[in-house]
Amino acid sequence: MSAVTQILARIEAGDPGAAERLLPLVYGELRALAAARLAREKPGQTLEPTALVHEAYLRLVGDDQKWNGRGHFFAAAAEAMRRILVEGARRKQQVKRGGDRERVDVELAELPTRMSSEELLDLDGALEALRRHDADKAKLVTLRYFGGLTIEQAAEALDISRVTAHRHWTYARAWLHQHLSDGK
Repeated sequence: MSAVTQILARIEAGDPGAAERLLPLVYGELRALAAARLAREKPGQTLEPTALVHEAYLRLVGDDQKWNGRGHFFAAAAEAMRRILVEGARRKQQVKRGGDRERVDVELAELPTRMSSEELLDLDGALEALRRHDADKAKLVTLRYFGGLTIEQAAEALDISRVTAHRHWTYARAWLHQHLSDGK
């Protein structure tokens, strides 16, 4: 077992000092990965490889993630870097797409707790369509809505992080709301 894999196991076990020992071991490889990612970006990118590595690393060690070894860690690092770059691109595009307007957050309605037979059949049809679109999100809705599980319990049952469960739940609610509103 490599030193990186051993430290990843210690992080999972809750060793508070393990994350500090991990960065020096993986920094060079993460920086090379970041430089490669940034090299594929359009000229004018303001993010430096060092900043990208640090942001990705903070997300990785702060995300109650379980690592199945070195390869899984580096795959997650690549994904974290991708997300950071995408978020940066979205921020830059906001003004072009009306980002200077006042934003009003609309709270998506929760799924109703009492339904008529017709509404239940409509929800079942929408949930089946969501399952075809994204089975994992449909499972989460089923666990939360029909199983009565909390987001944390559903995350544990699906073996995903709490953050991912919240993200999936938000997406699934919006998807179902739109699907039910459109009467598809």
